[in-house]
Amino acid sequence: QVQLVESGGGLVQVGGSLRLSCAVSGRTASTRYMAWFRQAPGKEREFVAATPWSIDMTKYGDSVKGRFTISRDNAKNTVFLEMNSLKPEDTAVYYCAAGIVVLSSTRSLYSYWGQGTQVTVSS
Repeated sequence: QVQLVESGGGLVQVGGSLRLSCAVSGRTASTRYMAWFRQAPGKEREFVAATPWSIDMTKYGDSVKGRFTISRDNAKNTVFLEMNSLKPEDTAVYYCAAGIVVLSSTRSLYSYWGQGTQVTVSS
């Protein structure tokens, strides 16, 4: 059974940093590719970043390029999202997702989702 559990969210000031973690259990071929999405109140869920477990490739949403970094620790089955230079518009619930399409930014192509972790950036 695949399970994704996010952690690391919280309240941070503008310009600050946070590191989110996503612990994955029950990894299978269906979880080859990992991603982070976010959803702000009243908005659609938005693609943030993606990476595969097997090779060093990444993809980022335009709004976070140059500020966020996705990485993984294969031995610990954990994916990270390092967030720097945070802005109020980064406030959202951040979700970890797993799927079988490489570096996809399409929400519907991810089969497994975590419960989400709240990130609030205060000014």
